[in-house]
Amino acid sequence: MVSPIIDELAEEYAGRITVGKVNVDENDTVVAEYGIRNIPTVLFFKDGQVVDKQVGAGQKAAFVEKMNKLL
Repeated sequence: MVSPIIDELAEEYAGRITVGKVNVDENDTVVAEYGIRNIPTVLFFKDGQVVDKQVGAGQKAAFVEKMNKLL
């Protein structure tokens, strides 16, 4: 499950990276805007633009690598 990993990373990167979650069942606009077709989908933004994407479950190390590239 990705949610606990995201929660953990939000704590670890607090003050350096903003982490947010969206309930796709309640936010059709966001789903359409970003073309989300699978759950989970994690989007990585820099300066307001999507710069990377992880579709499906991922390992914490992979998320850390992607997040460190954004710093």
